[in-house]
Amino acid sequence: MKQAMLWGMIIFLMSCNKFLEEEPSGSLNPKNYYKTPEQVSAAVNGAYEGLATPFVANIGVAVSPVYSLEYLTGYSRRPRPSGFEDDQFLRLDKLDNANSRLQGWWNATYYAVENCNSVIENVSVTTVVDEMTKQRYLGEAYFLRAWYYFQAVQLFGDIPLKLTTTKDINDVRIRRSPKAAVYEQIVKDLTAAENAGLSWMDQSGHVSLGAVKSLLAKVYITMAGYPLQKGAPYYQLAYDKALEVIGSHQFSLFEQYSDLRNPAVQNTREHIFMLQRHPTVAVSNIHWAYLPYPVQPVSIQPAYGGAMMPVQAFYDSYAADDGRKQEQAFFYTKYPRYGNPAEMVFFPDPYIFKFWDQEAEKTGRSGANFPLIRYADVLLLCAEAKSNIDGGATSDAAAIDAYYAVRHRAFPAALKPVNLTTDDILKERYWELCFEFQTWYDMLRTRKAFDVAHGTITNLVGYKAPNHLRSFDETDFQFPLPLAEVQKNPDLAL
Repeated sequence: MKQAMLWGMIIFLMSCNKFLEEEPSGSLNPKNYYKTPEQVSAAVNGAYEGLATPFVANIGVAVSPVYSLEYLTGYSRRPRPSGFEDDQFLRLDKLDNANSRLQGWWNATYYAVENCNSVIENVSVTTVVDEMTKQRYLGEAYFLRAWYYFQAVQLFGDIPLKLTTTKDINDVRIRRSPKAAVYEQIVKDLTAAENAGLSWMDQSGHVSLGAVKSLLAKVYITMAGYPLQKGAPYYQLAYDKALEVIGSHQFSLFEQYSDLRNPAVQNTREHIFMLQRHPTVAVSNIHWAYLPYPVQPVSIQPAYGGAMMPVQAFYDSYAADDGRKQEQAFFYTKYPRYGNPAEMVFFPDPYIFKFWDQEAEKTGRSGANFPLIRYADVLLLCAEAKSNIDGGATSDAAAIDAYYAVRHRAFPAALKPVNLTTDDILKERYWELCFEFQTWYDMLRTRKAFDVAHGTITNLVGYKAPNHLRSFDETDFQFPLPLAEVQKNPDLAL
């Protein structure tokens, strides 16, 4: 299976690269594409490229937009020296609209959406693939467009909603749409993807029905909370959609936390949807970015590292017997010296081990996939949605079973609870999904924070996170639009 998955990943990534090479950004010409089944496949694969954009590091360590999401929470710090752009997130300074991280998130949306729009327009009318394949391709493109817009609307609020390709320079001079309209389109796209005949699971890393329904659950629970505050009906939609994923019996938690980073089981079981990486075609920088800093020779390239680590208060919030806190589960405090494994290197503080790539430790190139949707996330969303439906606490058997599956893995001796509060579930999400770039989205939609010093869930407004210089206020919950975009399109300011 491992060899088959590897070849599938290589073919997939080569198709992405081929698409990007043949159709360079800024000079798209669909007339040159969609003429053969191979070109159609390459165009669809190219639409996935946007998933990687926030992770791309142009220069240095952590010079990529994705880390800003964890810096904002205040539960992480950067041991490596940082510049003023990262410091705006790390310290919770007021964001400058010229901050390049904002532009990075914008590009991760709109370049990718343009590719999705091209696929949807052209595959809809193509005759070079059979109808079943056509519908599957369209399902993938609709999901991806929904993913990119969901990402952007959570961060920027009102944004342009562009559903056609750029055919004229005037096509880019569009105004922002209200958040509610963007969410409505996201649901519409995901519903189309849901009905496209996708398989429940796809071990090649392409979009699956499980990914579509999982994302719908995440969208619905976000719509139920802030900023739309649609409340109970949407919590019910989120609960129902999460139950569909659970009831499919296609997914399950890994028994061991080490399997979360086991390349042999990528794109299976707990990994509902992943960012596909490869050690030569599409290298991941996560392993290197999370290495200890200053230089600690625990991997073949010790000069990297220092992008992010947990603040001590967050690490201390885990119970001593929590399986996730045990050495080399989610964190580590020591590791054998590279080249001399008999000698142990001890770190002054805990670092993140959750995404350690054992092959990269030896080869210097990481091809480890990164989790975008995990089954543990869906289980906890199920429980959270039901607790909100029931007024902040629930005894619903399905919700308790979902929560307990995640909790029991961390505490094998723990008894199943008979009642759950929303705060119980939110704390579990902080501990389980830490440093997967999910927590800031949870904080935005709930307007809640985890007061790690006291072990309680508290209001986000007025909470001062461990690594921040001040408390959160309402102005922190929406990114300003990138200055360069407003300069190019003054209609964005309207």
